Amino acid sequence: MPQILRLSLAQTTSAKTHSENIERLSHIVKDAARAGANMLALPEVVGMMNKDFEEARKSVTSATQDPFIRACQHHAKAHKMWIQAGSTPVAGSGNKFRNHATLIAPTGKVVASYDKLHLFDVFLEGRPPTGESERYIAGDRAVLVETPFGPFGMTICYDLRFPMLYRDLAQQGAVLTFAPSAFTVPTGKAHWEILLRARAIENGMWIVAAAQVGTHQDGRKTWGHSMVVSPWGEVVADLGGTEAGLVTVDIDLESPAKARRQIPSLRNEISYKFDRIDLT
Repeated sequence: MPQILRLSLAQTTSAKTHSENIERLSHIVKDAARAGANMLALPEVVGMMNKDFEEARKSVTSATQDPFIRACQHHAKAHKMWIQAGSTPVAGSGNKFRNHATLIAPTGKVVASYDKLHLFDVFLEGRPPTGESERYIAGDRAVLVETPFGPFGMTICYDLRFPMLYRDLAQQGAVLTFAPSAFTVPTGKAHWEILLRARAIENGMWIVAAAQVGTHQDGRKTWGHSMVVSPWGEVVADLGGTEAGLVTVDIDLESPAKARRQIPSLRNEISYKFDRIDLT
């Protein structure tokens, strides 16, 4: 197993159409290849970001036919590079989409797929409700991928707020977990870095979080600050909150084991018994 993974982390301001995002993808992959990356990580909804559901339905297809995923497969094979293709909307059941993440091998083959488990249905003060479940159907299983670099977990955005998902992935051996995201500005400012660092520290794992940034064609604004966080909770890369970009870092694949030896919380877990005291 390699000791180092050279990973390029992308930050994008994704458009409403597959074609525009595929054009941007070609430049991103070339930049990652020039940096010598073994793997590229992309943000959530990188294939198409369009909040107009009826308009989006005209372009959304099955995962096997999705043009953005196919473009990622082409580039992975052409550049002999692993691509974690962020996520993109694909056809689901009940006339809804699935927020679908893929991991693509250097052969161009999709070796793992994950549908977002936790849908972003929230009620922020001063803003209209955000009901992701109105357009998307949730996945029904967590995903751990046994890669040549070690076991990697797959999550998406709002999943970050559910620590037991990451704990379960760590207990299954994950040394790195992807968290492609499109955080809103209010929640990003308040919680983004804290959540990423907490998930890394709690589990002694790398967190790779490619994010959307800026003002999008469909009117949404996203926080950015794509980050790579070490198993010790150090932010080793941060692409800021203003523009698209790419950064390449070397991931020490032995550091999760070191962090877990120093703070063995995965081994120290116990089952809790509760005394519930009712004073009413």
